[in-house]
Amino acid sequence: MVQVTRKDKNEANENIIRRFNRKVLQSGVLAEAKASMRIQRELSKTERRQKAIIRKERKADKMAKVRLGLR
Repeated sequence: MVQVTRKDKNEANENIIRRFNRKVLQSGVLAEAKASMRIQRELSKTERRQKAIIRKERKADKMAKVRLGLR
């Protein structure tokens, strides 16, 4: 949904921005977008294992570099 805010005659820019922000908050569009970003699908057991292995390897590489003084 597009929120339209028109400038009235002799209205300051700060007031326009304030009115626009209020309209967006009241419409709930922003809340819906943020909620949809947080929803994640369930990973299968094999996918979780693979991601854990990758994380473990990356952490090991990082620690090895720190020990060598490269990072």
